[in-house]
Amino acid sequence: MNFGKLMVSKFFAPIFWTQFLGAFNDNVYKNALIILITFQAAHYTQISAQLLIPISMGIFILPFFLFSALAGQLADKYEKSKLIRSIKFLEVNIMLLATLGFYLESIWFLISILFLMGCQSALFGPVKYSILPQHLNEENLLKANGFFGMGTFMAILLGTIVGGILVIINNNGIYYISFIVVSVALLGWLSSQKIPLALSANQNLKINWNIFLESRDILSLITKKRLLLGTVLSISWFWFLGATILTIIPGYTKDILHGNEQVVTLLLAIFSIGIGTGAIIVGKSKTLKKSIKWIGIGTIGISVFAAHLYWNSVQLESQTLLLNLELKELLDWHLMFNNSLKFQILFDVLFLGMSGGFYIVPLYVILQQCSDIKTRSRTIAANNILNAFFMVCSAIATLLLLDNGVAIYSIFFLLAISNLFIVGLFFYIFRIVQLVEISSPLM
Repeated sequence: MNFGKLMVSKFFAPIFWTQFLGAFNDNVYKNALIILITFQAAHYTQISAQLLIPISMGIFILPFFLFSALAGQLADKYEKSKLIRSIKFLEVNIMLLATLGFYLESIWFLISILFLMGCQSALFGPVKYSILPQHLNEENLLKANGFFGMGTFMAILLGTIVGGILVIINNNGIYYISFIVVSVALLGWLSSQKIPLALSANQNLKINWNIFLESRDILSLITKKRLLLGTVLSISWFWFLGATILTIIPGYTKDILHGNEQVVTLLLAIFSIGIGTGAIIVGKSKTLKKSIKWIGIGTIGISVFAAHLYWNSVQLESQTLLLNLELKELLDWHLMFNNSLKFQILFDVLFLGMSGGFYIVPLYVILQQCSDIKTRSRTIAANNILNAFFMVCSAIATLLLLDNGVAIYSIFFLLAISNLFIVGLFFYIFRIVQLVEISSPLM
């Protein structure tokens, strides 16, 4: 099945658009709330925006620690298409509550909605990935994960842009946001109605409602199989890298490129397009075995282009100091193309993203194919817990580096070095390539 046929297939198109619209909605709301906090927090609370924004992001991530274990159990026990429809209906109701929060102009009410959105996303995470192997064969599973990777990052980008633009439109911005998030949630729910039946993988599973004990149990589940543990850690490292890059891009744009908000959006767009392109290229592989090479190519590419980005940044800073340039205002996006070093940096960002797409898609397919069908959703839930942990570690590490005077562009160099070391260590310890050839039932 080619890409075009896959995108209109009844076994993939509904779940793709359901997850795309959900990711888009999350980021419309999150970015609108961040901008609202940044510019208007003083009207609603005495807590500074600098503190309130990290608190908000922490509140959104918290449910992934708390409820991923429960989500994995539900996805293993129950028929998946019905479960997805219930989760998407929950999103509609959460977005209706969000409109109430905007109407009341209550920051803390809106932040509490962010927690509910995190809960909904945590519930959706395991089932959206575990349903794919039940509907698709190996070749189409690679394509599907490629599209999922592309769709997720494009949804993040578009949602961030739309949320940022709409919330600042005169006094009606919050009403536009309210209309968008409810409408998109409804579209996602309607899309989920078309998802075909996916029978229970473990109907006799007894739900453990103690989320802490169950989280411990599903994490221990992946430690029993070397391949799964290595794959989950490798995926989590990708999210560490991605979270770090997305965190420093705004500050890097302002301080090093001397660009305005348009340039931030340009870099985010190029990075997202790069990941999507890389994911699609890997998706053309016929088998999982043939796609494994892309993990190595992606690993090397991430380090090479992150290091080259650092080098170009150093040269750009030296050029600025040498010419003694005094910029009275930040530059628009089109002026990025007037400087050869800045133009090279755009290419570095594009190929950095593309390398990330190469790296991540085969790992998700390994996770799906090489996990036991009866515990697949819980395995993916364990992956989500570790992903969230690595992203929190990324935020802490970035904060500590910047707080201790490390130049923001030096973080790219640190990522380049640590990426080669950590991925090499994971592959040496867990022998992912060799184990995939042995373990995959579809080789």
